[in-house]
Amino acid sequence: TIGAAFVAKVMSVGDQTVTLGIWDTAGSERYEAMSRIYYRGARAAVVCYDLTDSGSFQRAKFWVNELQNCEEGCRIYLCGTKSDLLEEDRRKRGVDFHDVQDYADEIKADLFETSSKTGQSVDELFQKVAEDYINFSAFQVMTEDKGVNLGQRNSPYFYSCCHH
Repeated sequence: TIGAAFVAKVMSVGDQTVTLGIWDTAGSERYEAMSRIYYRGARAAVVCYDLTDSGSFQRAKFWVNELQNCEEGCRIYLCGTKSDLLEEDRRKRGVDFHDVQDYADEIKADLFETSSKTGQSVDELFQKVAEDYINFSAFQVMTEDKGVNLGQRNSPYFYSCCHH
């Protein structure tokens, strides 16, 4: 990805439909400053690293730190990629699963190992993001101090770019 790519993915969670707006910012150092534009206000972030490259996991930790510092309410999902290469040869694993699991526990993130080539665990990852969004959003509304006026039409949530 050069810069960022966008795709919308429609998911079903029970009787509700959620449209995830997914920005792929590539995580490249040269796009670092520009990437902040795309994750500002994000409710979820899937931080990916290559299972065969320990350096990519260290870079993923940088992005987790960025998100924690800039987007307080953002839920983080760690995603090891290229799991299909490990099925061919387990010796290709460059990132220890237990190290990543310990880190995920530390930052309260869910962990997935995926393959874009085979599709392994990709749907499960996005389903978890959608479910957490529904569950987390419902919890936020129920516990909000001032309550929610469903009849109020001048709310910034009512007039957003995607709801008319």
